[in-house]
Amino acid sequence: MREPVLIQAKDPAGFRLSKSKYLSGLQCHKRLYLAIHSPELATEPDEHTQAILDMGTTVGELARRRFPGGVLVETDHRHPTEALRRTAALLQDPTVTAIFEGAFEFQDVLVRVDILERVSQAQDGPPAWRIIEVKSSTRIKDVHVDDLAIQTYVLAGAGLVLAGSWLMHINTPYVYPGGELDLEQLFALQDVTAGVAVRQSDVPGRLAGMKEMLVASSPPGIEPDGHCHTPYDCPFWDHCTKDKPARWVYHLPGGGRVFQQLIQKGIQTIDEIPPGFRLSILQRRVKDNVEWVGPRLKAALQTARYPVHHLDFETFMPAIPKYPLTRPYQVIPTQWSNHIETEDGGISHDEYLSMEARDPREEIARTLLDSVGKEGTICVYSEYERHILECLCEAVPSLKQELQLVIARLWDLHPVIRDNYYHPEFQGSFSIKSILPALVPSLSYDDLHIQEGSLAAQQYDRMVFEETDWVEKARIREALLRYCERDSLGMLEVRRVLLGKALSEATVPKLE
Repeated sequence: MREPVLIQAKDPAGFRLSKSKYLSGLQCHKRLYLAIHSPELATEPDEHTQAILDMGTTVGELARRRFPGGVLVETDHRHPTEALRRTAALLQDPTVTAIFEGAFEFQDVLVRVDILERVSQAQDGPPAWRIIEVKSSTRIKDVHVDDLAIQTYVLAGAGLVLAGSWLMHINTPYVYPGGELDLEQLFALQDVTAGVAVRQSDVPGRLAGMKEMLVASSPPGIEPDGHCHTPYDCPFWDHCTKDKPARWVYHLPGGGRVFQQLIQKGIQTIDEIPPGFRLSILQRRVKDNVEWVGPRLKAALQTARYPVHHLDFETFMPAIPKYPLTRPYQVIPTQWSNHIETEDGGISHDEYLSMEARDPREEIARTLLDSVGKEGTICVYSEYERHILECLCEAVPSLKQELQLVIARLWDLHPVIRDNYYHPEFQGSFSIKSILPALVPSLSYDDLHIQEGSLAAQQYDRMVFEETDWVEKARIREALLRYCERDSLGMLEVRRVLLGKALSEATVPKLE
């Protein structure tokens, strides 16, 4: 049995690929080409994307605790030769039961393995190793199998005896009892050796295709479309679409099928779509690009009863449970905002934000019940608030009956707008982020430090569980309050503007 070949001289004419670049190449050859030749054209990850990456790092570090006796190759990715040498030394040490972030290279492909576990050691032969890829996701995805396939290919090529390929991911049925985490329950281990073996057979051909493409003098002429966002958002999207027209057909709502049909006909802009082309009602409104007021808008809006409450929740979903009797990725409400409008036009505002590192759900429920009282419609935007209230019924059973009465008063503004009104500035989207700036420009989100819910969740987690600087805590608190307040106030103002349009005698084109 040959010894592992762990350090190789790089072919000066070649390109060293990593597993992440290999996966980029599977998604799109142009993405890989730009990543190698023009990385400066990539858009830097935003705070939300960076938070996801950081969560993956945290989960990976926690997973290592399941393998006592394991050793981390601490050398960073900027020093591959040192990492390869350190890994080679650890492989030869029989006391090392697992290697974390081990480095291996074969045919100019360098990989770092999350966990390499020693599973057997023959008396006169080399040990066998199990590759374990750690993911913060809750299930196996195709891209994870491709990830393991390139790792297995490199390790086998480097001479290791492999005993299998496994995926370790978050186990959502695990209920955290409090105290120490049960890592055996928190993480699920799944043997994907068979699936990886099938994908591994495709690796040599795929690598050859990528390397041939990379020596070209210009990137491949691949047009941007839905593949740019699957399985991950491409960081070169802005670069590849910078010359597309403002009314590019990709922005037509309704999925990729219509887009592909239009592109095949040579149609690049929404305005070029011929009258006879089959479009949905929403697609037709986007094409017509004019304001539309439906005949039933007034009646739909007037079903709300005063005092009208406008309720918005913010939540977070920690991968690692924070509170006893919660599960990984369970939705936990952390704050709410309620703008109340009385029949005479008066407006008041209530809000709540949990600031302590304890389960906030009972206090969320009690403070909310005090705010909404027992009268009036409770305006929400989408079914999310209903879901949160139903979860609170389970979490705080002593308040279940009162919370169910609140649920019975919910009134969803989203379908009212979707079915009865359209504005060109919606650009086919009925999210509150599109609706509000179009109808109430003074209440756009541009002036806020936090402008979307996933970032609010990340900042809440940081404020409560990580941040120690009280000045910074206060800054985050203010940003969270203003963001949630904007959502609830936005609903109130949108409802007012639409009611005014519905009651107006002005003639607005009505397109069906």
